[in-house]
Amino acid sequence: MQHCSWHLSRPMSTNLKARAWIEVRANALRNNFARVREAVGPDVRIMPMVKANAYGLGVADVVRVLEPDAPWAYGVATVVEGVHLRDLGVDRPIVVCSPSSGAELDSAVERRLQLSISSLAALTDLAATAQRRGTRAFVHIEVDTGMGRSGFDWRTASEWLPAVVEGTREDVEWVGCYTHFHSADESDASIREQWDRLGEVLGALDDPPADLLVHLLNSAGIFRAPEYAHAVVRPGIFLYGSGIGDGQTSPQAVVSVRVRVVHVRDVVPGTTLGYGATYRADGPQRWATLSIGYGDGLPRSLGNRGKALIHGRFVQVIGRISMDVTVVDITDVPGVAVGDVATLIGSDGGEAITVDEVALHAGTISYEVLTGLTPRLPRIWNSEDG
Repeated sequence: MQHCSWHLSRPMSTNLKARAWIEVRANALRNNFARVREAVGPDVRIMPMVKANAYGLGVADVVRVLEPDAPWAYGVATVVEGVHLRDLGVDRPIVVCSPSSGAELDSAVERRLQLSISSLAALTDLAATAQRRGTRAFVHIEVDTGMGRSGFDWRTASEWLPAVVEGTREDVEWVGCYTHFHSADESDASIREQWDRLGEVLGALDDPPADLLVHLLNSAGIFRAPEYAHAVVRPGIFLYGSGIGDGQTSPQAVVSVRVRVVHVRDVVPGTTLGYGATYRADGPQRWATLSIGYGDGLPRSLGNRGKALIHGRFVQVIGRISMDVTVVDITDVPGVAVGDVATLIGSDGGEAITVDEVALHAGTISYEVLTGLTPRLPRIWNSEDG
């Protein structure tokens, strides 16, 4: 990767003309990475998860920002995502942390992606692809210790482990072995249980591959149980500014969502609003229309439940959210005018709305909020704190 060819964007101009946009604090992203490093120590390798376009922030910019901190590798979910990173110039290891289909194996081997393997059939197919191409493939064996969605079952290791060992002698190199925690944000006991299950599998290896990289800690696990940090950790949502469970350390806020006021009106009592007329003014009110809707990724479930900040004060989302616009009640906020900026996620004055609060009001999780923000919103990277 050519570090010198990428530079941080200047701080966002107050003259930005977009109707709505996402601000991303580069320093906060790097500081969250540094907190992961502090938690696990200098000898543990860090593999930032940058799947789903780096959780919606823009993978090219996230990689550009994190490169100076020298992560060991980047984690993705699909071969296409891995190939895209190679096209961006990433030369570090890239680990595909989900099963891949046979049709993708040629691209994966050609671009030196390290694939997750969850079945002997997948291992056989990959070995055949590598042999046909005259090169080696690289794999991480996934062990299902309770998540259930993929991986070799830890309970039947005696049936599949010898075949994995035999199948990684020639055309396939066994790089890593890992599992996924199902409740690291909620339960210390589940972490210990899943660690013990993975340990049973590893203990059954008579002659483990040299330098086998064992990894199991996600964002929540890193801070809840850093003693289980092995060769590699896989931080994801914490890097991007979302909380990792009650009572756990909080990351620095990375993402803000800003939007323009495009219409202001005074309404009389009884005026209805939005599809289904789910809101009716119970007195004289002033409303502001914001230029953002579910077509931009604002969860429709925030209708009559969400909030925004205008002039440093909280205002209520009223009525159903439309595809392109959202309305808020500004009756108690004087001086709001067309062109003013409202905040859906982020801080304004002394107040703030976190991505976790938005997720709570929307009845979902912060992952879905961030990854749901559509390309219609430009990502504006700010290299300064504030």
